[in-house]
Amino acid sequence: MKFSDIKLILLIGVIALFCMQHTLRTYTTDYGEVAAQYKKPIQYWPKPSIDGDVNWKEFEAIEWDSNYYETQELPEVMLGKKLFFDPKLSSSSQVSCSSCHNPELGWSDGQEVALGNDHLLGKRNTQSLYNIADRASYFWDGRAKTLEEQLVGPISAHNEMNMKPEKLAGKLSKYKEYKQLFKDVYHTDKITFNQIASALATFQRTLRSQPSKLDKFIKGDHKAMSDKEIYGMHLFRTKARCMNCHYGKYLTDESFHNIGLTYYQREYEDLGLYHITNNPNDVGKFKTPSLRDLNYTAPWMHNGLMDDLHGVVNLYNSGMQMINPSPEEKKADPKFPVTDQRMKALQLNNEEIDAIVAFLKSMSGSYYKMPRPEIPRQ
Repeated sequence: MKFSDIKLILLIGVIALFCMQHTLRTYTTDYGEVAAQYKKPIQYWPKPSIDGDVNWKEFEAIEWDSNYYETQELPEVMLGKKLFFDPKLSSSSQVSCSSCHNPELGWSDGQEVALGNDHLLGKRNTQSLYNIADRASYFWDGRAKTLEEQLVGPISAHNEMNMKPEKLAGKLSKYKEYKQLFKDVYHTDKITFNQIASALATFQRTLRSQPSKLDKFIKGDHKAMSDKEIYGMHLFRTKARCMNCHYGKYLTDESFHNIGLTYYQREYEDLGLYHITNNPNDVGKFKTPSLRDLNYTAPWMHNGLMDDLHGVVNLYNSGMQMINPSPEEKKADPKFPVTDQRMKALQLNNEEIDAIVAFLKSMSGSYYKMPRPEIPRQ
């Protein structure tokens, strides 16, 4: 076993121990003085601690989707919803898009990694579909640039839906109801994969977060968040350095970073963005996820490693720089991953970590328990 492996194991052990102990602590800090600085319009909030090269954006509230129910009745959305929940899109007719993107699990699946065709496990955690219409790229490695392009991956992957895209249109054409639905939407008797992708993407673009306590607070309801949550937000913006990567409306920079969880040359190795670019500097980089609706989307990280938010914050608190290569190791192996420079030891104490977790939980709004549509049977 390599020394770097031992260090990583020890780090995760310390995090696990912390997670067991944090609930036993009693905190006495008065958060009121810090909270008062934020109970005013957002333009007057204290400035966050941001590295000079980061093109960050201030927090932005999301709005209630007042047209949601009307949108769900649009013909292409209704068709896309049926397709999304229909296992006939898989080769076995047993796996649907909703198998991994369950509306009652934050449009994710609650598992470390995805489970698909023939009960085969994927390699990465299923990402939530909340606010997917506003993503700049898709998948943990950003390999798709549009929703329609993204759909090809899970439909065709042998360990997901295992369906050849060129055969899917023919399969659906055998069902009279689908033929009529496609004709109503696209005004043609012929079903194509492009139409299938368009309908699925149109439906998924309607999946949006509902306003959270954070959104209400930003808009002036200063009773929406507790002083402890506000204190956690202050730490998130300052000492914890979170806003270097998590900012704006959806709390993500839409970029890619190596936070030290590559498992390089070990059993669970995943080189992330490198698989797409073949650039050694991209080894171990994964897309920054949105932090909205964390209450529904556990476990977290690209490999589903963490299911406790205290553990997640403590992971970042460590800085993760202890698993970097020495200069000699990097010279001998240019692909040896280097942890992102944004990752730094934070010196957060237990009370501060607890406040940050309280703030992270305040970003989750309510969710709509979407009923499954009737699936064409003949």
